[in-house]
Amino acid sequence: MAAPSTRAAGCPIHHDAAPAGVGPTGCPVSARAAEFDPFEDGYQQDPPEYVRWAREQEPIFYSPRLGYWVVTRYEAIKAIFRDNITFSPSIALEKITPTGPEANAVLEQYGYAMNRTLVNEDEPAHMPRRRILMEPFTPEHLKHHEPMVRRLAREYVDRFIDDGRADLVDQMLWEVPLTVALHFLGVPEEDMDTLRRYSIAHTVNTWGRPRPEEQVAVAHAVGNFWQYAGKVLEKMRQAPDQPGWMRYGIRKQKEHPDVVTDSYLHSMMMAGIVAAHETTANATANAIKLLLQHPDAWREICEDPGLIPSAVEECLRHNGSVAAWRRLVTRDTRIEGMDVPAGSKLLIVTSSANHDERHFADADFFDIRRENASDHLTFGYGSHQCMGKNLARMEMQIFLQELTRRLPHMRLADQRFTYVPNTSFRGPEHLWVEWDPAQNPERRNAALLRVQAPVRIGEPSRHAIARSVVVESATPVADGVLKLRLVSPDGRALPRWTPGSHIDVECGEPGRSRQYSLCGDPADAAALEIAVLHEPGGRGGSSWIHGNVRVGDKLRIRGPRNHFRMDETARKLVLVAGGIGITPIAAMARRARELGMDYELHYSGRSRAGMAFLDELAALHGERLHVYVSEEGRRNDLAALLGQPREGWKICACGPKRMLQALEAHCAAWPDDALRIEHFESNLAQLDPAREHAFEVELKDSGITVTVPVDRTVLASLRAANIDVPSDCEEGLCGSCEVRVLAGQVDHRDMVLTKAERDANDRMMTCCSRARGGKLVLEL
Repeated sequence: MAAPSTRAAGCPIHHDAAPAGVGPTGCPVSARAAEFDPFEDGYQQDPPEYVRWAREQEPIFYSPRLGYWVVTRYEAIKAIFRDNITFSPSIALEKITPTGPEANAVLEQYGYAMNRTLVNEDEPAHMPRRRILMEPFTPEHLKHHEPMVRRLAREYVDRFIDDGRADLVDQMLWEVPLTVALHFLGVPEEDMDTLRRYSIAHTVNTWGRPRPEEQVAVAHAVGNFWQYAGKVLEKMRQAPDQPGWMRYGIRKQKEHPDVVTDSYLHSMMMAGIVAAHETTANATANAIKLLLQHPDAWREICEDPGLIPSAVEECLRHNGSVAAWRRLVTRDTRIEGMDVPAGSKLLIVTSSANHDERHFADADFFDIRRENASDHLTFGYGSHQCMGKNLARMEMQIFLQELTRRLPHMRLADQRFTYVPNTSFRGPEHLWVEWDPAQNPERRNAALLRVQAPVRIGEPSRHAIARSVVVESATPVADGVLKLRLVSPDGRALPRWTPGSHIDVECGEPGRSRQYSLCGDPADAAALEIAVLHEPGGRGGSSWIHGNVRVGDKLRIRGPRNHFRMDETARKLVLVAGGIGITPIAAMARRARELGMDYELHYSGRSRAGMAFLDELAALHGERLHVYVSEEGRRNDLAALLGQPREGWKICACGPKRMLQALEAHCAAWPDDALRIEHFESNLAQLDPAREHAFEVELKDSGITVTVPVDRTVLASLRAANIDVPSDCEEGLCGSCEVRVLAGQVDHRDMVLTKAERDANDRMMTCCSRARGGKLVLEL
């Protein structure tokens, strides 16, 4: 018979085993919670696995050993990041292990006075400083550092490429990010080994558990680091107009002396040297280790460098360099149903959140094409999200580009991975890899050294995850219409899709992609099929496909994704297609037939010769198919078809703009969601500053307000403020840049949302839509 459950007031957790003690609220402490020790090797090796039991059974628990409440699930941790008033960051840099009097005396003799930084500062001081100091972190400014990162990556690989064996941490991944960090900050590139020792000492001093006999040595290193930072800062003051973020801060101090203070600059100098390089070095080492442990993923990014940005995001999610952060509870609150009193300290295990099955499907699976990988919390979230996130992304992409291009045959050497014991920051101390130098590709083809894949500075679009496909067949199906059957190069199944979905095809170059609706059978997992109409007067995509694509060629595609879904619950479905608009409609008709729905298919074209799939559609749909051919004198009478609203009827339409406009006019009296339309082209024109007005966008979760001028979109304004928003077409057609609207009236200009969705006023496409009034509040 099971032991009776132990449960205290305010504690939602049933402890079926005898408790190991009682927490500060009277809630019993489970045996697993009592044993929790983040300094153990199990936590260092794999934090998400170490706390899996908590994530699944006890999402918040009190750790007697640590004196902290430990939070493990995604939504709770994101909510904590979002509310930086209730959950203060003030203890983020507090020593998690108090030091003894001897070590404290050592720090005092160095004048150590680490104060508030962007990491651990409360409001109202934090956001004014963040806004003032943000500009050098924006993608526009970070581009200037890309050539230097590429040069360093190449030079360091040059040093060991013919050796056949290297410790990537010692020989590349520590020094290059440190050099980049010093360059970014404007610090002289000297004393690399000393700075590495200082940086590790700072990590151990703040987030580690140094033994009593180690504390004095660590204190000396930290004290020397503090003095070093002060000396460098004083030198910078002599030449404040030189490049570098710290000199930028010195210049801003003259403009805002009450906001950017002396003590603040000194603290930021020390913290910045650590933050700007150690996490990137660790993140890259973790990523390379993870990719080499998954050879198929490594092979894919070697063959297709376009996958590297999404692989970086999945590496940051699956095995990032930041395992946890800390927060102080400022008022009585509830987390995951648990009463947590004011004054409590929280260890929020972001690495566990990144493996939460409630947010990431099959979360332990490493998937470099995961669509929501960039939802990870490795960079934090909200107003304290890492400012240097895009510099780290850029460096990681460049390192992976260099290594996959020059050492695709690299493999992990046999080794045991060790980590500096601490709660929050992790990466292997060494990363030994091996390869056969005789197989180095550049020995056979020196030209590959000149190959340079583009870097995406910023969060990659969750829909911009490209994959390679092979053209299995290219079949003319009407005059000027070519059907392509696309299959996986390795024969694996392709992503599942639903009728109305489309893919983006790169037409000759990454910057030129076009959207084509899927027209095959959704049940056929082996292939994706599209039909492309040759439009000589178009934007070049169809001309490229008709002129260049042959059977056996490889294409790069993104998707599928669907913003044109049919309603499978409709009493009757009316499907209307014009010309090449038959592609998504054909898939919908097939699905309606399979479901046994009541449906009609109305297909219009200029000539039978130019109408794709006529015979196939007639065979599948019989009398449900109605064909209208202009040259035969027959046109679809939309007034007769749709003049009278019918309860439960839904209309889906795709085709030329004039046909769609006529449909909208005839459906004006129908319920708002009765008509769904797929557009081939955008109605967007260039912004005309004379006809626009400026407005503000308040980002509720980030705590900042961005001004959108008359000549810039919301999307561009957010990017300029270093706010990541996924995007793709940037023409209001694809829906990638959708964000949640909390307040304010939206001037919708997209071609994605229905009338009812627009009237709900709870979302917008940032690439094109604007504010009707002076302000919008967004959930960002």
